[in-house]
Amino acid sequence: MQFKQLELKREGNWMKRTLSSAHLRRSLTAIAIGAVIGFALYYLSEGRQMQSMPGKDIIKSILIGGFFGFFYTNSPCARGRC
Repeated sequence: MQFKQLELKREGNWMKRTLSSAHLRRSLTAIAIGAVIGFALYYLSEGRQMQSMPGKDIIKSILIGGFFGFFYTNSPCARGRC
């Protein structure tokens, strides 16, 4: 019998693998796009009518948009597990 030698490569640490993954880049891109869309929707609906835009409302709209971007890439249906 002949056996082939198994070559194992070092994968690096967990942090390096996570930061270089395509899924993380796609998630961060979707979160950023969602946040921009959230701000744009706030500005187009309420922001133009006010002289000064309250910071809490802006941050709330940005966070909601970012959450929708996160959910878009990480929901079970987005990963084919429906």
